[in-house]
Parts: sequence; structure tokens; C-alpha cells
Amino acid sequence: MVDRPLQCLKMLFAALPAYIDWHWLWLTVAAFLGGLLNAVAGGGSFLLFPAMLGMRMLPIQANATNTVALWPGQLTSIAAYREDIRKNLPLAWPMAMAGLLGGTAGAIVLLMTPQLTFLHLVPWLLLIAALIFAVSGPVSRRLEKLRAARASQTAAAAHTIRRVPLFVATAAVCFYIGYFGAGAGFVLITLLSLFGMEDLHEINALKVVSTTMANGIAFAIFVFNGQVVWRYCLLAMIAAGIGGYTSASLARKVPQPVLRGLVVLIGLTMAAWFFWRNP
Repeated sequence: MVDRPLQCLKMLFAALPAYIDWHWLWLTVAAFLGGLLNAVAGGGSFLLFPAMLGMRMLPIQANATNTVALWPGQLTSIAAYREDIRKNLPLAWPMAMAGLLGGTAGAIVLLMTPQLTFLHLVPWLLLIAALIFAVSGPVSRRLEKLRAARASQTAAAAHTIRRVPLFVATAAVCFYIGYFGAGAGFVLITLLSLFGMEDLHEINALKVVSTTMANGIAFAIFVFNGQVVWRYCLLAMIAAGIGGYTSASLARKVPQPVLRGLVVLIGLTMAAWFFWRNP
């Protein structure tokens, strides 16, 4: 008598995989982890984009759906930095326009790229993004020393930010955001530091303005062109939102270098997998 329930239980677990679409399960987990990583370190696309491809979408559709799924989480960052944005409106407006122009151009070029060509570019894009994250730690420390050196100088020695070159450089980075985007946030932080900004909160605020505008216009272009697979996108939006919401405790418990190292490892692993998978 005891053997019969155990036998039924074994049969149930043996049949369970037949009733579960593991691609959907992985998409949910990847979206949750992607939203969590984006909130605390960045690099959520390293997980979510391959998971979208695993749903047997075309490469450009997978990239567009990934962008749309993660964008609402970025939009909320605008509210968090509203005071710093308001203090830097003379710079925020050109940064926003650079985001719009660059993001528009990047999204349009993506839609004009043949599916197979983009698929062959994917491992290189993932590798470049992972390398950007890998150098972000040493570069950040170097920029921190640079900001400290500037702070010790007199106010008269401080230089004015050159807006036109900053606009052009930001538009170029935002072109990449509209096209693919992983790792671009750190590039913008570095760019603003090199152009003379010192306050990290203000730097992050201007970065958020540009990335949100670039991804926002890409969002609109992808939706208008019917590139978004909504049944996957809506699930990923919800899971990523939950991941972002639960990120606060993780950010306090896990050191940033560990999180950044994890993002680099994930990115390099995904790049290697795509290099092996693509003919």
C-alpha cells in the first residue's frame, strides 16, 4: 500500500517536464535577474536577451522585445534623480536631445540590419559590453582620484563643460544604445567625468536622462514597426519590475565589485556561447 503512493509520485515527477515549457520558465527567471542586475550594477540584457532568443524569436525581434521589457524600469529612475536633473537643466536638455537623436538613429539602423548579420554581430556586441564592465572598476577608481584632484583646486581653475563636443559624444553612445545598448551606461558616466563633471549624483542623473530618452525612442520605434513580441514582453516586464523592486536588500548585502564581477562573468559566458553557437 505504501509503495503505490510513492510510485504515483515518481510518475508525476517523471511527467512534469512534459507539462512545463522550460523556455518560459527561464525567460521569467532571466527577466527577474535582469531587472535585479540593472538596478544594482547593470548588465541585465546579458541574461534577458539570450532568453528572448531562446523563445525562437528572430534576433532583431528579441533585441527589440528586450529593450521594451526593460525600459519601464529605467523610466522610474528619472523620478529618483529629479532634483539633480533640475539643478543641471542647461546640460540635461542637450543630453536628452542627444539621447533622442542617437537612439533614433541606432534603432533605425538596427531595423535595417539583416537578421543573419545581426545574429553574427551578437557575440561581438556581448563581448564588447562585457569588456566595458570589466574595465569599469579600475576606470571608476581613476576617475574618483581625478574628481578629488579637481575638488582640491581653486574655483578659478575649474573649467567650463564644452557642450557641443559633449552632445556629439553622447549622441554617438546613444546610437549604440538604440542599436544594442548593454554597458552604455558606464560609458556615459566615464564620458561626463572626462568632460569635467565631479558630482557623482549629477553624473548619474544626466546619464539616466540620456539612456532613458535613447531607449524610450527605440521603444516607440520598435513598437510602431511591430517588432515587439508582446506575450513574452509583458511577462518579462513584470518579472523585471519585481527583480528591480527586490534589489535594494541585495545591493546592501553584496559588495559592488562582486556584483560587477558576476555581470562580467555572465557577459563573457554568453559571448562565448554565441561564438560557439554561430556558424
